[in-house]
Amino acid sequence: MTLKFIGTTSGHGNCPTLYEVEDTDKIVVQGERLTGPIDLAQLRDVKDSETFVVVPRELLTRFAPKE
Repeated sequence: MTLKFIGTTSGHGNCPTLYEVEDTDKIVVQGERLTGPIDLAQLRDVKDSETFVVVPRELLTRFAPKE
């Protein structure tokens, strides 16, 4: 998989950040891991292979592809 940097709302190379998986319609999100048991209990249909990250809404509205 080849990742292409899309954008970030943080400075100095820190997360959160969005990447595009080249030649696909997929996006990779980098952010702080959601680990709180009460928070995780609210999620639905979680696969063992999945993890969750928290990012500011501005990151998505500013950089996520519109199509």
